[in-house]
Amino acid sequence: MIEISHVRKSFQDLEVLKDISLMIGDREIYGIVGQSGAGKSTLLRCINGLEPYDSGSITVDGARVDSRDKAALRNMQKRMGMIFQSFNLLERLDVYDNIALPMKFWGIKTKTEESRKKIEELIRLVGLEEKIHAKPRELSGGQKQRVAIARALVLDPQFLLCDEATSALDPEITKGILSLLQKINREMGITIIVVTHQMEVVKQICSKVAFLHGGSVLCEGRPEELFIRPSLPEIKSFLRDSSDLLPKTGVNIQIFFMGEDSGEPVVTQMARELGKDFSICWAKLEDFRENVYGSLVLNVEETDREAVSRFLQSKNVAWEVLE
Repeated sequence: MIEISHVRKSFQDLEVLKDISLMIGDREIYGIVGQSGAGKSTLLRCINGLEPYDSGSITVDGARVDSRDKAALRNMQKRMGMIFQSFNLLERLDVYDNIALPMKFWGIKTKTEESRKKIEELIRLVGLEEKIHAKPRELSGGQKQRVAIARALVLDPQFLLCDEATSALDPEITKGILSLLQKINREMGITIIVVTHQMEVVKQICSKVAFLHGGSVLCEGRPEELFIRPSLPEIKSFLRDSSDLLPKTGVNIQIFFMGEDSGEPVVTQMARELGKDFSICWAKLEDFRENVYGSLVLNVEETDREAVSRFLQSKNVAWEVLE
């Protein structure tokens, strides 16, 4: 478990982390999301000790992350694998030797049967058996990131920290990398912390997320709870998925579909029961891990407003009028 309590961090006169408090549970895939400059990467670097923090505390399974205690910090960092946006592979080394680098750093022989077996198992895990002796210049961006993931796992870490790990990849390759991270979390029991500005990442793999804005945590919870029906203007601005072209006449009503209720034919039922026609002005349904969530906007006549409101209330549907 990682506990972050009242952490503050400044660079000269600029305060980049403002009283951050979070709890990240074991075996969780936890997202830290927000716009560029929100403090996400700085917080991640504080967690693994690459960046000292000014006040507050960060503890990993009860042990404090303290950049002044070099020996303890080094041992703690061994438990934390890091994945970056830029891959950071050595061009002169092949896939096998790039993955083996952390072992060499820690003085572990990489040509023993035990080490060879571990590295080859990781290569199989990330699906690069046919590229074991390929140099980075021979790999695609997705393959390079898979090498970086295997390298981060070679010391059997308890935590995997991902700093914008899919930002340089196209959407289809990103899906493959995220599926791999889910597999690692599920099969190896590794806690994964994902720093990202990509909502697709949060939706696909994170069970919990913190939204950072201006160095502060504005909210924390399940992604579908925070982002399907956002209440904060900062989140609405971040998502940028509403329409500016809604009708100026009539009443625009947004209906929210949450999990198990997303398959209910609410709109067609309402049209039949009320004997009314409605215009669908905007709609979006998305996968959040195993469930489908989303919303749509209907435009109804002002005279139908009360009837539509009563129907939606009778169906226990989440909805709101867009003013």
